Amino acid sequence: MHTLTLYQFELCPFCHKVKAAADIKGLVYEKVDVNPYTKAELPELPEGTPRKVPVVQYDGHTVQDSTAILDFIEERFGDTTPLLPKDDRLRSKVREIEAWVDDDLAQVLPTVIYGTWGEAVKAAQVTARTSNFGPMQNLMVRAGGSLIMHQVAKRIVKRRGGGDPHAMLAAELDKLEAWIGEDDFVAGSEVSLGDAAAHGALTCIKDFPAHAEAMQRPRLAAWYSRVQALRDANRAN
Repeated sequence: MHTLTLYQFELCPFCHKVKAAADIKGLVYEKVDVNPYTKAELPELPEGTPRKVPVVQYDGHTVQDSTAILDFIEERFGDTTPLLPKDDRLRSKVREIEAWVDDDLAQVLPTVIYGTWGEAVKAAQVTARTSNFGPMQNLMVRAGGSLIMHQVAKRIVKRRGGGDPHAMLAAELDKLEAWIGEDDFVAGSEVSLGDAAAHGALTCIKDFPAHAEAMQRPRLAAWYSRVQALRDANRAN
């Protein structure tokens, strides 16, 4: 089997979506940490395509955008822990949840990892440690990255109508808990693309206080642990 190559940033929820799906399906993948400034590590992309992560290469194919990547993985490896239900109603629900992760959950997450100065400093340190920076860029990110990240968080909050970032995240987690209900996973008894997307996005904040706050919800914590157990059991690398 060929190895997937994933071009990523460590604090990118869309990259974590891809890693969650690959882990659940037991796929071998190699991570390439991309310099957020130069993005020099990215492979050649079609002209006019935004140079952003995640990007996956596999067996001569280059795929960009987390949703397109998850569809590509499912198409190529659909017989390995299928993540799209055959039932049309459940498939529609899974697609709805995956879109919600992109349009809402992933948009709110930066506000709780860059929202305070302390969180922004920590995020800058994580970025400096995990990205492919040279020594000078590493120092610059550690010194000034927190300011940029904090401003990004403030802009997102304003764009989404203002308010407390943690309350905004809580409202999104209420939706996720409603989807889970009394089931093991968002689409019932079997793990799906919706679980991979939501779990991956939340894994992005695992080193920040907001993650611990989310895990204080018993239903959400139980679901998170079930998906994590599948990732750990199936992970190929």
